[in-house]
Amino acid sequence: MTWLRDSWHRLRSLIRRDALETGLQEEIRFHIDRQAEKNLRAGMTPDEARRRAFVQFGGIERTVESTRDEFRPVLLLDSLQDLRHGLRGLRRAPGFTVVAVLTLALGIGATTAVFTVVSGVLIKPLPFPDADRLVSLKHGSADLNGGPPVGMTATLLLTYAKENRTFQRLGIWSRGSETVTSGAVLEEVTTLNVSVGALPTLGIPPAIGRWFVDEDHALGAAETVLLTHGYWQRRFGGEISAVGREIMIDARPRTIVGVMPAGFRFLDETPDLILPLRFAPETLTLGRFNFDGFARLAPGVTVEQASADVARMIPIWIDAWPSFPGIDRSVFTNSRMVPVVRPLKQELVGDVGKMLWVLMGTIGIVLVIACANVATLALVRAEGRDSELAIRTALGAGRVRLARELLLENLLLALAGGALGLGLAAAALRLLAAVGPATIPRLREITLDSTVVLFTLGVSILSALLFGSIPVAKHTGRRLAFALRANGRSGGSTRERLRARNTLVVVQVALALVLLVGSGLMIRTFLALRAVQPGFTDPHHVQLVRVTIPEALVGDPEQAFRVQWAMRNRLAEIPEVSDVSFTANVPLAPGERNRSTIIRDDAPAGDADRLEPMRWFRFVTPGYFHTIGTPLVAGRDFTWTDLVDHRPVAVISENLARELWREPGAAVGRRIREGTASPWREVIGVVGDVHDSGVQEPAPTTVYWPSLMQQFYGVPVNLRRAVTFAIRSNRAGSERLLADVREAIASVNASVPPTRVRTLGDLYDRSLAATSFTLVMLAAAAAMALFLGIVGIYGIIAYAVSQRRHEIGIRVALGAPHHQVKRMFVRHGMALGAAGVACGLAGAALLTRLMASLLFGTSPLDPITYGLVSLGLVGVAALASYVPAHAVTRLDPARALRGE
Repeated sequence: MTWLRDSWHRLRSLIRRDALETGLQEEIRFHIDRQAEKNLRAGMTPDEARRRAFVQFGGIERTVESTRDEFRPVLLLDSLQDLRHGLRGLRRAPGFTVVAVLTLALGIGATTAVFTVVSGVLIKPLPFPDADRLVSLKHGSADLNGGPPVGMTATLLLTYAKENRTFQRLGIWSRGSETVTSGAVLEEVTTLNVSVGALPTLGIPPAIGRWFVDEDHALGAAETVLLTHGYWQRRFGGEISAVGREIMIDARPRTIVGVMPAGFRFLDETPDLILPLRFAPETLTLGRFNFDGFARLAPGVTVEQASADVARMIPIWIDAWPSFPGIDRSVFTNSRMVPVVRPLKQELVGDVGKMLWVLMGTIGIVLVIACANVATLALVRAEGRDSELAIRTALGAGRVRLARELLLENLLLALAGGALGLGLAAAALRLLAAVGPATIPRLREITLDSTVVLFTLGVSILSALLFGSIPVAKHTGRRLAFALRANGRSGGSTRERLRARNTLVVVQVALALVLLVGSGLMIRTFLALRAVQPGFTDPHHVQLVRVTIPEALVGDPEQAFRVQWAMRNRLAEIPEVSDVSFTANVPLAPGERNRSTIIRDDAPAGDADRLEPMRWFRFVTPGYFHTIGTPLVAGRDFTWTDLVDHRPVAVISENLARELWREPGAAVGRRIREGTASPWREVIGVVGDVHDSGVQEPAPTTVYWPSLMQQFYGVPVNLRRAVTFAIRSNRAGSERLLADVREAIASVNASVPPTRVRTLGDLYDRSLAATSFTLVMLAAAAAMALFLGIVGIYGIIAYAVSQRRHEIGIRVALGAPHHQVKRMFVRHGMALGAAGVACGLAGAALLTRLMASLLFGTSPLDPITYGLVSLGLVGVAALASYVPAHAVTRLDPARALRGE
């Protein structure tokens, strides 16, 4: 432990420095005085005795320094001295300091901002206890017709709860909306419908009150509700007495049993109210995958084990419950259902992770470019200090000491850039929170926390090492004679100096090309997506407004339909409204899709027992296709008589008609039905395909049913009580139109508020939001890279011009044409640009293969994009070289020669 004791004494010396210095001087004086006395006794004169005592003692300063090193922390004190020296040096070069700090702030700030998003979305666990044990429960099949996996049914929940061997808890949930009545004021709120085990599965108890219990989910029991913290504050002012009071939801009283805590979020949902799902087990059947499911794994259980357990329970479920009305049990037996069990966070994040990691990589490239730019500046500045460094080396300064001083100076720059970059990242995140696409999950959980600050510090230090090591390597180990000679007139700009700077510029251009190619491919992708016909026209002129007529308000479905029809007629009377219709399912709207098997009556003989794939279906009313702009390909549209008289009719999409009957016209007059117990329904029309899952996905085969019909899946009169009015008008999205819409709906029934106010264009833009966001981020990164690359090329050419002023003066004095002088430097800049392009093409090919899943309608190796970017970058390099080259041709040769 000797080293520990020595270290402690060295640190103590920092606070006893004056006393130690005084003691050291006294001890030296004591030794010299004693030696002088001996010399006097030896017969020397006083002056000679004193002189000989100093000679015999040796160099006092050397002794002082060596003795100090014995009791002080040398490295710490020398580093502090180097730090002070570095601060003075940066203050003496304000131009270099400001440019370097701003360049680093740009790179570090962008990297920090993207890392914060990556950390909040991908790295941080979900805000629940033991979140890594939460899994989502879905089911796939070879017969889903290319669609996504389906979720859970109530019967699956009951089966899994009873038979599972791997889950500690599980639950199901669904989104919804309800109308809350407060006096004469109606308000639609977002709701979360959960099973009895859902909230305990997450492990977040209410802040006030209790969770739902089994009685809350039983039919016939008193109805209850949980409030989220935000709604509790907004509606009840945060009063604790709100628990136990009643609130009118859909014209029925519900008792408030609890309030969830302020930080509670249900996955990525922000509901106002949480309602218990209520069902009687004796009435349940197979089918109706209307819920999302999740579970908490038992301790020690893996996802693979849980998936095997679910696969074991699927046949048990099929045998334990009656089949859905009109659907034979063989449909479920032959469906070859397979479990889709995966971590809940992975289910929430989805494919966004690929996009974010690509963005993280591209922003990292920007940081490297910024470091290369600052390294170029640092090289130029270090070359101006060659004489100083050489003289200090000649006087005994070691290479380590010089390297440490330069690195500490660069560290100061990086830390300043990191601090400023952290501020830029905070501003960027505020902007992202305001305008970020809703497709990014966990957007509200993205914050600058201690992890991000530590990341920024680490990136700053790494940046200092990255750009600081180059001038250190080039200028702390040079030969003295070479260093001193290089600063004379004969030194000039040596090949060794130019090689390092040229290499850095080539690196910047190569990396800029990588980002420009990625940005170009995203532009091509965005243009390709915009060129896809979504199945409707001019969506920004289609206003969407949702209304819900609860059964408690209008019980009879026929009467409820007449209310909807009356609202439609009043909306059609609004000035500048050209078309109005309504539908239960809006295109591109998440959570508003349905699928089922469709049976045709003219199936070939060998296909009678073939399992039909799942088809998408939508409930619509007459005029719907004309309103949103979906073309009628064959046959006719629905009429109001079809709905009022309950005629068994249907309309199908063109791709379904071609799949079943090869030609759209051949489908008209054929018959289909949704289940074996349902009546046959005549296909009266064929309409264009609609890209319901986004224009980047193939249009699903779709069946359109009338909004009012009889005997649909065993329901005597099937009516969609929640419908969305589609209103085509040039005033779509304006407050004046919305005011007219509210007035028209209230004139029919004032108890039905309009909700989910948006345009079809909003949904269309949302479907492109992820691509747009990636495009904007890559374009911003590419723009920064291009700017830094231009600055780098301009700087290297300008510096080369300044170093060759004497040569240029001689050339011009001897009659060299100005264009020849300019061509010399422009050729140099273009050579650097071309070298960077050649090196960057390989990197671009690698990056674009990684982002292949983000592309649409273009190849990762698209030759047009690669060619245009390469030519453009070489052209930009030529332009950046021309500016300083043009400036030097205006130089007076006499002044240039006198200056030398």
